Amino acid sequence: MLFSEACERNKQPIAEALERWLPRPARVFEVGSGSGQHAVHFTRQREQLHWLPSERAGQLAALQERIDREGRSQQAAGSHLADAVALDVTTGPWPPGRFDAVFSANTAHIMPAAAVPDLVAGAAALLVPGGLLLLYGPFSDGGRHTAPSNAAFDAHLRSLDPAMGVRDADWLTLLASRHGLQPRADLTMPANNRLLVFAAAGDAAGDDGLWA
Repeated sequence: MLFSEACERNKQPIAEALERWLPRPARVFEVGSGSGQHAVHFTRQREQLHWLPSERAGQLAALQERIDREGRSQQAAGSHLADAVALDVTTGPWPPGRFDAVFSANTAHIMPAAAVPDLVAGAAALLVPGGLLLLYGPFSDGGRHTAPSNAAFDAHLRSLDPAMGVRDADWLTLLASRHGLQPRADLTMPANNRLLVFAAAGDAAGDDGLWA
């Protein structure tokens, strides 16, 4: 199976942050689930968490392998890890239904800069009133990196592909505001990462039977 050392290191700090921010029950759509380690860990840690993972079509089989092998056992009470769905943020298809949160870790700096607005727009369209967009990763502020390691990482990404790179939190906040999402938190995470939390207007809705 695919394995990410970074996912293994950061899964528990992220789980603790999600515990503070997600409602219960919570329906979450994950953009770019990668190895699936986050999805498995979160649904084992938190009760009443319904998690829908996704990945680009070419990586979908590897993600589903982890779900099949690890995602059907040891789930917390009332939690469920769904089969993965294919998603390209620029073309879709985005899943039907509404979600309490859209979560994405370490994707904004990997996808082309031109695709990041599509990520934000697609996520915003899925959220219930009061729903959350949660973006995890390294971010700069006003064009300035917050740590030398992030500057080095940004340079490395751009050497591989000029369209990649550490994204600016101010830019993401502007994109979010264009789709009715307002900043709620900017959480400091290990290894110079952050969790940006944006919220849709309105009060969170009740369960609409999507996961029945």
